[in-house]
Amino acid sequence: MVSMKMTPAIMERKSASGAAETELLVADAGSAYLIETDEMMVEVVKLDASLRFTDKSGRILARNPMMAWNEYKSAIALFRASENVHYYGLGEKTGYLDKRGERYEMWNSDNYAPHVPEIEALYQSIPFLIVNEPESACGIFLDNPGRSVFDMRTSGQAFTIQAETGGLDYYFIPGPQIKDVVKKYTALTGRIQLPPQWSIGYHQSRYSYMDQEEVLEMARTFREKEIPCDVIHLDIHYMDGYRVFTFDPVRFPDPKGMIAELKKLGIRIVPIIDPGVKLDPEYGVYQEGTASELFCMKPDGSPFVGPVWPGPSVFPDFSDAKAREWWGDLHRFFTEMGIEGIWNDMNEPSVFNENKTIDPDALHKNNGNPVTHGEIHNLYGMLMSKATAEGMTRNLDGRRPFVLSRAGYAGIQRYAAVWTGDNRSFWEHMALAMPMVLNLGLSGVSFSGPDIGGFGHHTTGELLARWTQMGALFPFCRNHSMLETVRQEPWSFGPEIEDICREYIRLRYSLMPLLYSVFREAAETGMPIIRPLLLEYPEDPNVANLCDQFLLGDQLLAAPVYRPDTFHRVVYLPEGNWFDYRTGEKLEGGRHVMAHAPLDTLPLYVKEGAIISRTAAAESTIFERSTELFLDIYTPENGEGAFDLYDDDGTTFDYKDKAYNLYRLRVEGAEGTVRLGVHPEWTGYDGGWKKWTVTFKHLQLAGCCLEYGKEAANREELEALTEGWHFDSDAGELTVVLNQPLEDVELVVKAR
Repeated sequence: MVSMKMTPAIMERKSASGAAETELLVADAGSAYLIETDEMMVEVVKLDASLRFTDKSGRILARNPMMAWNEYKSAIALFRASENVHYYGLGEKTGYLDKRGERYEMWNSDNYAPHVPEIEALYQSIPFLIVNEPESACGIFLDNPGRSVFDMRTSGQAFTIQAETGGLDYYFIPGPQIKDVVKKYTALTGRIQLPPQWSIGYHQSRYSYMDQEEVLEMARTFREKEIPCDVIHLDIHYMDGYRVFTFDPVRFPDPKGMIAELKKLGIRIVPIIDPGVKLDPEYGVYQEGTASELFCMKPDGSPFVGPVWPGPSVFPDFSDAKAREWWGDLHRFFTEMGIEGIWNDMNEPSVFNENKTIDPDALHKNNGNPVTHGEIHNLYGMLMSKATAEGMTRNLDGRRPFVLSRAGYAGIQRYAAVWTGDNRSFWEHMALAMPMVLNLGLSGVSFSGPDIGGFGHHTTGELLARWTQMGALFPFCRNHSMLETVRQEPWSFGPEIEDICREYIRLRYSLMPLLYSVFREAAETGMPIIRPLLLEYPEDPNVANLCDQFLLGDQLLAAPVYRPDTFHRVVYLPEGNWFDYRTGEKLEGGRHVMAHAPLDTLPLYVKEGAIISRTAAAESTIFERSTELFLDIYTPENGEGAFDLYDDDGTTFDYKDKAYNLYRLRVEGAEGTVRLGVHPEWTGYDGGWKKWTVTFKHLQLAGCCLEYGKEAANREELEALTEGWHFDSDAGELTVVLNQPLEDVELVVKAR
């Protein structure tokens, strides 16, 4: 990895993303300089400053033949590409998975117009492009939080990157595979923090639940209907005149009591907070910020004032460490009530003025290195989330906070989950969510999702059912809708739709051991939680632009139905064998199949060799969780599979002091014998599962034997054993109860 910089500035600017530096070896080769890292070479031609990137064997990775300024003094870099190139990443952008032929602007924008492929800028700007050539992949990260443009449309077999201010400060990240690029990019810009487990549950929201009693009644209804739910969000109407860090004293007379009652029902509250602080001389937050000069200023030294929901408002200068600390400490107002999560909205920042944001010439202190807002616009939302996350962490006595942000820049994943903003209740927007979330994952932002059911417009029961099926497998799972639209809680369209929503939300909760383990993988390696198929099958040309299927981890494949009145769909299964999760039917991969998908069915497939970890579905992660773990082994006839199963208390940072359990699970099938190894690599957490039940599914054996514990005559007898097994020849399933506490185990299944 190497950083290249072209800037007219005379002052060195620290990396906006917080990226580390790379050691370089530089040699003068006459007509060019040669720059060497531990894995690549860069040739800089002296005559025109053109660049050529190669690996250590001399294979060309990329060419950057032109870097220049245009007539508007914007810096431009042009890169050559082949006719078979594919482009991915760029964060939250509309359109297909492959960004070839597109042009996107990086300028965080509150764009309420219906999201269509032609929209060039939305709420987040992640200036990171993955270039996938037939021979290798690479990444280019432009570390510039001002306005920039990535153009893969206008230059034929080339693409350009243009920065309006601040010059071109970019990192070239070699592969050779896309996985390698993503891992290196997230090592540079950071990876997600392991979130509290409750934030991985189901979230219910609306703009707005208007009063305390409505919120409590919503929670009671979830429990009465036995639909899992962990979170209810409060939109802006909970505030007193839209003043942040307040509750309306009439609509929410006892917020602390409400929060305590909700916790008894297994539900947490996540209130919304916008950056705009009402200009009100009688308002304490405004008084404090003004007295300490913590707000953004105009060039004439007066505070920048812009209209938002509270009316004329001022905006914290989050570039200033003092302002971030002050803002973070304000969250004690919430934590003292028992609140552990915050929703940051309007933080592009959105302003109801001509510029639709803070004026570009407004000033930020930037810790003693003043810059204009135009130079760091895209950083504003991330720095607000940083202030929020750090303040909540300080005030939560060792418990993990949850922060949700609408706006972001490269590195936002270190502080917050994100959602894809104000979508609509359109089938097209349901389909659009898949490539958006997949490219966010490839851009390091793994914890993301859309508003299930759509935010604006009026959803239907069919659309809500299909969107809930899809959203139940997304990293962030929240149903959210707009004022004056039809209600879209899971029960809003009658018993049939309610039953479908309940079933798939329960599926999410039953898969929590798998989900939580994949979140841990994302935190450790930067790998996305849900993945485009091209990440796991990079050599398969059929998946280069496959936008309507995704993998959860690397073992579950989902193919949502995203059109009305549709009960079949074509599904592409990659190489290998797959099993229909619902019916158990075995299907050969490397081809398209027709899936039967009535309204209550999400086409879902399991890879042969997969190890699916699950538990009984709870109604909330707050409640005492099941102590029994189920491992479903999709037995490979001739092959292998692996999964790293992770567990901790789901709430605190104790895992950083090794209070966690990590189990390496490996299965291998060959010549009628199946071996499963369970290796506890680390067991520092005492509160884990107390009973493990392993089921080898789809065994092609008339009978089998296992040298482990006692053979039970039936499942009822097996339930009474602490160590034993039973083979159901009709179902082709061998079920094993593992002895506890778990130590190294190898189960060898042979034909009898």
